[in-house]
Amino acid sequence: MEIGAFDAKNTFGALLDRVQQGEEIVITRHGKRIAKLVPAEEGHDVDAALLAVERISKRAREHGETDISVDEWKSFRDEGRP
Repeated sequence: MEIGAFDAKNTFGALLDRVQQGEEIVITRHGKRIAKLVPAEEGHDVDAALLAVERISKRAREHGETDISVDEWKSFRDEGRP
């Protein structure tokens, strides 16, 4: 669902109820997307991301590599994803 910023401000409580039910809400200003409300449980796991950075850095050091290509970074990033 998309909603303008003015309407979002006036219906914020109702929007939160919809997000709590799993819906994603995009907030626009002058027709341009500026924000997205998403359920909290679908957010990013910062701790897991930091651990992934540590694994990538360690692997690069073990292989004596200081420059890693974009494709290698993507491969490391996607490792373990379903």
